Amino acid sequence: MSVTETIKAKLTSALAPEHLEVVDDSHSHRGHGGWREGGETHFNVEIVSAAFAGKSRIERQRMVHEVLAAELADRVHALSIKARSPAE
Repeated sequence: MSVTETIKAKLTSALAPEHLEVVDDSHSHRGHGGWREGGETHFNVEIVSAAFAGKSRIERQRMVHEVLAAELADRVHALSIKARSPAE
């Protein structure tokens, strides 16, 4: 399973999002720190989940980071997160 698919599966399982978009943006970081041949090192995640209701931006980011801890400790160098509740 690719890193992109793993991220989607883990976030879907943990946070039951109404909307989830995971974009591998590694190509635009070629030659920068953390970049590796083959990509899948830099990601943009846009997620809308009821689990974020009443949570601060930092709490939401921490929730996503907890779910993806293994990927962030290994292959993923950078993760940009836009996390919103359905009401936002």
